[in-house]
Formats: sequence, structure tokens, C-alpha cells
Amino acid sequence: MKHTIKTILMMGVISLAGLGFLVNPAMSAGPADGYDIHVQAPHMMADGTVGGPYHHYCKGIQGGEILQCLLFQTTAPDAKLVAVEYFIAKDLARKNVPLIQWNRAFHDHQVEIDTGRVVILDIEDPKEVKALAEAAGKTDGVIFHLWGKDQVVPDGTVTIPTSVGHVYRTK
Repeated sequence: MKHTIKTILMMGVISLAGLGFLVNPAMSAGPADGYDIHVQAPHMMADGTVGGPYHHYCKGIQGGEILQCLLFQTTAPDAKLVAVEYFIAKDLARKNVPLIQWNRAFHDHQVEIDTGRVVILDIEDPKEVKALAEAAGKTDGVIFHLWGKDQVVPDGTVTIPTSVGHVYRTK
């Protein structure tokens, strides 16, 4: 009997190509739980083009000083994970990342929000949206793109885009 991956996943356990990778969709309370902040924003890619917009699914870690986000090009259930972004409290990022490295890889989320290109999705209450935007504006971001736009598979290349509207810091 021939089974598709979807059918096998629905059965509960899959062994990928006999390599011993197990996937159990019934797992809970793991590190993938809690990515329930949904933000959409474009990125200024390393080649100078605008990419996206990307769907960011985020959750807080380290006592809320950092949000880590999984980035997808679409909201389809089988969307590829194309990047990871960290929202880091400005005082924490700026104290621990040298200015030259910050200017190469980081961006100020307040500057990005001010461009009007960031959309907070799946929250109906305007006060909650505003509070989330204000909290995000107090962070710096760093993005690691893992899967290039025209790649059939990720090839190990990691690019570090910034935000549309990125400005360099002088201090």
C-alpha cells in the first residue's frame, strides 16, 4: 500500500527514509508551542531588493527580553520555514553587539514600524495591537534567511537582510 507523507503523518509517526527521524503530531508542551504573535513585514534583502512580506510567528523567551520568530512566505500549512528573526530589547542588543556588527546585521524596529509596512495580524483589539507595536518598537532585530527565494532546497547559505527603512546608528 502506498502512503503519502501526509497520510503517514496523520497516522502519527513517520520515519524519514529509514533515517530514524520521528515526527509525532500529538506532541505538546514543547519548544514549538506558543508562536502566537503574528506579524507581517517585508525585508531589505542582502542583494538590495525588497523581499516578502514575510509572516513572522513569534513568542517570548528569556523573560520577554527576546522574541524569537519563525518566518514563512505564506500562511499555508505546508509553508517553508525561510528565516528566523530575533527581536531583542534595545538595551540588551546595544550593550552586547558591537556598533559595527549592529550596523551590518541589526535594525531598529521602531524605524521599521514607522515605515508603515509592518502589520500585526490575528489581533482584533486596536489597544492590544498598539501595545504590541509599542513593545516591538523598543527592540532591535536580526534576521537569518535560510532558504533563498528561487532555491529548490536550502543549500546552507545564510543571508542577513535588514528592514526596509534601515538606518545606520552612529553610537
